[in-house]
Amino acid sequence: MQGGGATMVKSTVAIITDSASDIPPDAAKRLGITIVPVIVSFGSESFKVNEELSMDQFWKRLTAPGAPFPKTAAPPPAAFTAAYDKAFAGGAKEIVSVHVASKLSATYRNAEIAAADHPQSKNIHLVDTATASAAEGLLVARAYHRAQEGWKAPQIVAELGELIPKTHVIFFLDSLDYLKAGGRISPARAAIGGLLSVKPIIDIIDGEVVTLDKPRTTAKARERFMELISAAPIQELTMLHSEAPDIEAFRDEVCARFPEIAALKPGIVRAGAAIGPHTGPKGLGVALIRA
Repeated sequence: MQGGGATMVKSTVAIITDSASDIPPDAAKRLGITIVPVIVSFGSESFKVNEELSMDQFWKRLTAPGAPFPKTAAPPPAAFTAAYDKAFAGGAKEIVSVHVASKLSATYRNAEIAAADHPQSKNIHLVDTATASAAEGLLVARAYHRAQEGWKAPQIVAELGELIPKTHVIFFLDSLDYLKAGGRISPARAAIGGLLSVKPIIDIIDGEVVTLDKPRTTAKARERFMELISAAPIQELTMLHSEAPDIEAFRDEVCARFPEIAALKPGIVRAGAAIGPHTGPKGLGVALIRA
């Protein structure tokens, strides 16, 4: 998670998010960011992401032969109430609660219900990031660093509001199989795409998954991806992958091609239950905030 060079002070603003942000639990614990877990179900079994089901376990189940397609559910309002109570009990004066796109999940709505009913409702500030995964994580990280710099919650929320339209997840898929399994494309389209070796490049724009292009072959997809990410200046970027064994080599390739990205020293985020069921394994991409 990236930070600025400003002087850090003891913050009275607590940052709360959900596990759709794909922030690793150890990083969140170290920084004091609270993550409310999304629920993922495989058949009749349900798990709290990163609490009852690790990332390794999630991917093992998703890619197992004949595995049922997972379904995700938002945390209940009570989970947010508990997180807000704990933050205030721990000394927070304000909370910034940053969440996955409301068009993709009921998570934001349930946080909203919890906040509205809370005795300190006026001190809980919600943010609908209109995105997911590592892009949501970048916005959470920005909120955290601003809180550490002494910003008040309304200031943080205002900055995130300016950044959200500049935030993207640009990602290309290895296969259409998981989009088909999740009902996002028809079996016929998936079959034709498979025959043509289509590698769709997607983004999340205003809370909706959008196809940016449909190049044929991995080589063409990588080249088109490079064009898309370099279309405008970038202020923050992290690499994102869904169980892609070549992610480090891909980061090296991106950094070698674009020195301005190399200068950002991009980290690597592993996609989880928010987008993993739809991308499937071997997907490659970035989350970024445009300048």
